[in-house]
Amino acid sequence: MSRSKRKTPIMGHTSCRSEKQDKKLWHKCWRSKQRMALRSPHLLDLEAISPILEDEVSNVWAMGKDGKRYFALYWQKDLADFFAKRRSKNQSEKIKLEKRYLHQFMAK
Repeated sequence: MSRSKRKTPIMGHTSCRSEKQDKKLWHKCWRSKQRMALRSPHLLDLEAISPILEDEVSNVWAMGKDGKRYFALYWQKDLADFFAKRRSKNQSEKIKLEKRYLHQFMAK
């Protein structure tokens, strides 16, 4: 996957790279509530058991990412140019940095 390329440049509004930890906590809490519901005394009455809904356990707005947005190619180019200008000392270094930033934006 080192050469994989993003087909549609849609990225999350965030400073974190992933929601892995948030999802792990959510699933842990959800599974424990499901276990408690199954251990309840009214287990023989199957109609009384209701599934635990996602919204009862967590809120997606409290997780690390806050939605997604289309990241157009011209925005990527402008942002790469901006970062490269700030970090480079000469023109050849700026071109190399800009190319590296564009590669990072397009990678999965």
